[in-house]
Amino acid sequence: MATKQAPSLTASQKNMALIAARAAVGNMPGLNSALEQGLDAGLTIGDCREILVQLYAYAGFPRSLNALGELMKVVDARRKQGLQDAEGNLPGPLPKPDEMLATGTQNQTALVGSPVKGALFEFAPAIDEYLKVHLFGDIFSRDNLDWKNRELATVGALSAMTGVESQLKAHLGISMNTGLSRPQLAELVPFFEVKGEKTYAQRLRMALDTVQAH
Repeated sequence: MATKQAPSLTASQKNMALIAARAAVGNMPGLNSALEQGLDAGLTIGDCREILVQLYAYAGFPRSLNALGELMKVVDARRKQGLQDAEGNLPGPLPKPDEMLATGTQNQTALVGSPVKGALFEFAPAIDEYLKVHLFGDIFSRDNLDWKNRELATVGALSAMTGVESQLKAHLGISMNTGLSRPQLAELVPFFEVKGEKTYAQRLRMALDTVQAH
């Protein structure tokens, strides 16, 4: 029996990756264009905002704050042009502060496929706690963007950044654990190329070549 092929990524999903990629490296003109294209493709204002908030965990607060400022400009300009973009959903109730560590550990284990341990986290236990509490406990508990789309944004950001190849490979594996397929992830390569981001495309292609399909 033939294996059922996963559907192609939507235009809005591909634009999520591009938005995160250009925001991660501070390409404001490129981000402006990607936000316009993403909103035209059906992303809500909330989708774009959530991608750029999440970005702080991978590219830092300065990139995230600058990108959110650019989103505000785009939304304001579009409203003045008479374009009515959907606001999108707000997240549902989040775990209580004293539940974040347990929730984050559970989310991280589900995403990675096994408990995350290692010498690095023993050497710097604070970073292990921050990952579990802030990234996997808080951000990944926000249900206004699902895990597949959060990972597409993360893959986009890491494809654009230099020196984070190991993290990119790890998140390709996590992406497949959320249900994304290798062919779906590979669709971002020609998409980046068409958008003039050949460096991002090459970095992603090389990472995909080393990651075993799930």
